[in-house]
Amino acid sequence: MGDVVRRRLLLTADAAGDTWRYSCDLANALRPLGWEAVIAVLGAALSADQRADANARIVETGLPVDRTADGPEPVLAAGEALATLAVELRADLMQLNHPAFGARAAFPTPVVAVERGGPATRWAGAEGAPLPPDVEWQRELIRSALSRADAAVAPSAAYAADVRRVYDLRVTPLVVHDGRRPMELLGGYTPSGGAFTAGRLWDRAWDLDTLDRAAARTAAPFRAAGSLEGPYGHASRPRHLIALGVLTRQALAAELARRPVFVSASRVEPFGPAVLEAAQAGCPLVLSDIPVFRELWTGAAAFVAPGDAAGFADAVDALAADAFAHAAAGLAAVERARRYTPAATAAAMSRLYDRLLDRRDAA
Repeated sequence: MGDVVRRRLLLTADAAGDTWRYSCDLANALRPLGWEAVIAVLGAALSADQRADANARIVETGLPVDRTADGPEPVLAAGEALATLAVELRADLMQLNHPAFGARAAFPTPVVAVERGGPATRWAGAEGAPLPPDVEWQRELIRSALSRADAAVAPSAAYAADVRRVYDLRVTPLVVHDGRRPMELLGGYTPSGGAFTAGRLWDRAWDLDTLDRAAARTAAPFRAAGSLEGPYGHASRPRHLIALGVLTRQALAAELARRPVFVSASRVEPFGPAVLEAAQAGCPLVLSDIPVFRELWTGAAAFVAPGDAAGFADAVDALAADAFAHAAAGLAAVERARRYTPAATAAAMSRLYDRLLDRRDAA
């Protein structure tokens, strides 16, 4: 049997965002398919734990993350730097998990732009108001990048429709569901009777206010993990939730090992990696009734109308009070989570990469 032909993929990630875990899992799953992935890290340096867990070649670029830049100029300059890096690494293909960097840069390879939750889609879904200037310029860069890319991708069909609408695209992005490597959990099945949420707690699209009001009504303790401070001056100050702050991966695994009822009241969600991690751990799911969650979790979660704090509290209390229902809901979540694996994501992305390279070679 001959050696596996290796092609090189350069993809972007940042240490603080979900793209880090996504990129690591994708890189590992692409390896047996003949792809060597190199992760170009943007923004802050990786932690020692992140470097140890990467299992991929890493280039820490020192370039800014688009969502925290002061304006378009640093993002455009970073795009040019990434194009130069692609030349230096002799990359065969570029995957921009931060699409804004592709707004004007001339990459030497085909480009896949993956829109995984830009500020414009979150704002449009959560605020219902015109975009402020610091979001509008990012929308324009991402719109240009998605239009110029050889392929645009979104992690769910419902979110792909949002992306087309918000960025005024002629074509709806392709859909490739995310996958996630399950956490290593310690201990047996020991339901805590509590509720838990994790994510961008500062983000109004996450709707922590509804969860905080639900926490005031639930009989069970309701814990929340994640940062309360975010960009654009956004911050959350819960009064009833037990705020845990940003957890290490090990601490998050310990929370999920208690099998709490996992709750997301999000009004805008590209996919929901925190939901997937909770489902893989056997946590019952109570989710806002939005198209993305219906697409992914119908039949494996309880749904509550967005903003209905009483409804969320009632759903949590019902599961907490019924051990059989709690266990059955957790098993249903585990079974559905088996659809969303890094191997499935990598297989779909690899087919897309091959089509783009075949098209380039035929030109």
